[in-house]
Amino acid sequence: MSGAVECRLGGGRVKEPMRLIIGDRATPGITGKIVPVAEIAVDTAREWFKHNLRHLDPDRHIRYQVELKPASPELGAIFEPRKSLLVANDTSAAVGYAPLSPTERLVMDLERFLNGPLFKSQFPETGEDVKVMAVRLDRDLSLTVAMPLLADAIRSEAVYFKRKGQILGAIRSYAQSQPHGCKRVRVTLNALDRRGAGLAGMYLSLLGTSAEQGDSGQVGRGNRVCGVIALNRPMSGEAAAGKNPLSHVGKIYNVLAHELAMQIHRQVPGVRDVTVWLCSTIGRRIDRPSMVAAHVSLAHGVSLRRVQPAIRTVIRSGLDELGSFCEALALGKYPVC
Repeated sequence: MSGAVECRLGGGRVKEPMRLIIGDRATPGITGKIVPVAEIAVDTAREWFKHNLRHLDPDRHIRYQVELKPASPELGAIFEPRKSLLVANDTSAAVGYAPLSPTERLVMDLERFLNGPLFKSQFPETGEDVKVMAVRLDRDLSLTVAMPLLADAIRSEAVYFKRKGQILGAIRSYAQSQPHGCKRVRVTLNALDRRGAGLAGMYLSLLGTSAEQGDSGQVGRGNRVCGVIALNRPMSGEAAAGKNPLSHVGKIYNVLAHELAMQIHRQVPGVRDVTVWLCSTIGRRIDRPSMVAAHVSLAHGVSLRRVQPAIRTVIRSGLDELGSFCEALALGKYPVC
């Protein structure tokens, strides 16, 4: 998605609306009934923009280009009525882990804080396009935050840097109050800023998102379903967003692996952390993966033999209830970042 704006201190205008390209495959009908997939996709996108980007008008500021095409007959046959769960539409693998580390948790909580109602009421001139990078070396933690300020609310360079200092203070106070276990926390906000450089030295936005000025992205480049991009953790090879929650194992197993890992960590005493792998085979029922594996780190004095039965129970229960899990996934009850 990308667009163009004319941005200046105290305001600006949209020169060219952003373009959202919605692609991949979708079934336009089933058992003789037509499914208006293009209308559903655009309406869903409009609703998301309306609820997540408060300064963006989904009708005036976005142009929608729908490039959804029907699946192949072989893949489309997966959705024919059947008594059992659907079969996997791909041979794929996914991985999930638990718990989040204190640093991972801080990254998630800080982003939610910056986009939360309390912070936005205190700093209404901040946009929603927030990025947080954390680097921890022993007990030193470095946080780099990118968050635009709205051009309509900034009348001068002096106002920008004054308000930025106040925002930076609020971020530092929040970070220091969290249970990250570090002795020193350094915070940088909008690292590319330069005093005296005018517009070239300030991170300003007209609508609250960098997409308005040519910054583009696509599914697969963003956060994992657990909410963070942790490069020292195992990662699934597929993105979860934009895929059907009934047969697409790239979505289902992505979320399920993390859910199983969290349940094992919470329910099985003695498990300090756990990683769960799931692998599917195309054409095989989604509740019967070709491989399930759990790698656990145990508390001192706890044997693997002691925890194995409970771990197997959690996994079997999760697979037995996969039908209701997929329904909840379709209803949006599990976040897909």
